[in-house]
Amino acid sequence: MINSTQVLYFTLAAYFDTGILKYLYFLLIMSLYIFIICANLSLIVIICTNRSLHEPMYMFLCSLFVNELYGSTGLFPFLLIQTLSDIHTVSASFCFLQIYCVHSYGAVEYLNLAVMSYDRYLAICYPLQYNTHMTYNMIALLILVTWLYPCFAMVVLLLLTSPLQLCGSIINKVYCDTHSVVKLACSNSNGINTYGLIATFSTIFCSLFLILYTYMKILKVCFSGSEQTRQKAVSTCTPHLASLLNFSVGACFEISQSRFNMNSLPNVLRIFLSLYFLTCQPLFNPLLYGLKMSKIRDLCRNLISNVYNNNVVV
Repeated sequence: MINSTQVLYFTLAAYFDTGILKYLYFLLIMSLYIFIICANLSLIVIICTNRSLHEPMYMFLCSLFVNELYGSTGLFPFLLIQTLSDIHTVSASFCFLQIYCVHSYGAVEYLNLAVMSYDRYLAICYPLQYNTHMTYNMIALLILVTWLYPCFAMVVLLLLTSPLQLCGSIINKVYCDTHSVVKLACSNSNGINTYGLIATFSTIFCSLFLILYTYMKILKVCFSGSEQTRQKAVSTCTPHLASLLNFSVGACFEISQSRFNMNSLPNVLRIFLSLYFLTCQPLFNPLLYGLKMSKIRDLCRNLISNVYNNNVVV
């Protein structure tokens, strides 16, 4: 039996030889990463620099876009390196760092979406009391909890995982995750598995419970309210629900693949689906909110128009 601190490298066995196509894959991944950075960073700058967007909904959106940058940065640079490499190994320290980034990204995403649903609930169901409830202190507190709880939970999980005695160093994925490392343990790891399940499902189910509760209340108000109330609900809740559904599908498969045997599926399909929640969500959210939220859409259109006009003048 060897201690995890003595394992210098983990081998990622899900990669396969792509030959000369690896350069094409590298360019595709690089292009996708650059687009994700530009799209999310642009929306963050637009929200932060325009006082008309200094409202609770847009502050929570800003937090969401920051998380997309955080999650994609925990994956894409690593994928780019591994795509060009012939030996798919990763140092133990970097593997644990990636575990921290990937898992905390997922938890922050769910909590952020839950906070956004609560904000819509107050705005639609209690419009007159909205400003009283959603103060700047409350906004700061909600964003702080959204980030601090997953970060603390992941520190505890890594403190439990890192001292494990391991009997191997092969991870059957294209990136590191907690359960893949825990499965290599020689000793009993039931305690870590239990903590991981509790942390995962408490985050997911608490978030989903809050989201379902708020949307039940929103639907009730919409059916009994005016046409203007229904239009407001549709315009602000549709992108949120689409984002939630998109992320939940990807996260559900990733959790299932980590806990159950998915060897019956083709390797390429398993790789694609395991990367879905880490790649499509950072790409999907800025496009969705940038196109659906009228204030952001108009500011983006004005910004592009000003840049175009300046270039024409020059």
